[in-house]
Amino acid sequence: MSEIHEIAKHLDELRSRILRIVIVVGIITVFILTFHLTPIEINGIAIYYPTPEPLDNIAAQITNYMKQQLVPDQVQLIQTAPGQAFFAQIYIAALVGIVLGMPVIIREITGFIKPALKEREINVSRTIVIPALGLFITGCLFSYFLVVPYILDFLYKYGQSAGLVTFLNIMDFVSFVLQFLLAFGISFQLPLVMYAATASGVIDASFWRKNIRYAIVAIVIFGAGITPDGSGITMWFIAGPMFALYIAGMFFVERKERKSKKTELDF
Repeated sequence: MSEIHEIAKHLDELRSRILRIVIVVGIITVFILTFHLTPIEINGIAIYYPTPEPLDNIAAQITNYMKQQLVPDQVQLIQTAPGQAFFAQIYIAALVGIVLGMPVIIREITGFIKPALKEREINVSRTIVIPALGLFITGCLFSYFLVVPYILDFLYKYGQSAGLVTFLNIMDFVSFVLQFLLAFGISFQLPLVMYAATASGVIDASFWRKNIRYAIVAIVIFGAGITPDGSGITMWFIAGPMFALYIAGMFFVERKERKSKKTELDF
């Protein structure tokens, strides 16, 4: 009975933490779908303040910005069914809500698993919260400015070379972009995962160098799995940066271990 009570207690805690995450992300999402950012200049500096405007909300502003930055001039972004633009804005608002709510998400996840961690693992989990958020945002920005534009341009050139006029559905466009943003945001956590696994004592630092060939295969498979075409070319936009992150994480972990051993010898 005591074990059942403990399980029920953990489930209640999990439900309450998930509920807090949903509430925070939901509030941010609703805000983005309800308000419009209006600029005002003060001493030549543009400052944005929110005004209620559900039809021209922040998500719609982000959609227009993405269209201007990412969609090639020869491609027409269209809506083929009622409500597609609205649902596309919901997707965008939810992603922004997840990104802005990431400190709460990481705090709640860490808080839930904390009782099961040893003191060494707890110290590691505390040190990776801010870097995890920074790496997630860095991955999204890297994808948005350096990867997605080139992939879209590369794919659209096939239609242009055939003399075709390309029309892109708004839902397909938003899903495509968000897919890459999330993929890179998550994949940029790779060095942090390597560090956390090594620092907590789960894996030895030499493990990453010994298994580098398997890591390459896994990264290539991951890149092929999330890219939309079967050309075998766009997957390298994903696999290349991930392999660089793996190498960086491997050297960082090995360096930390050498410093740790040197400190122990000095004492």
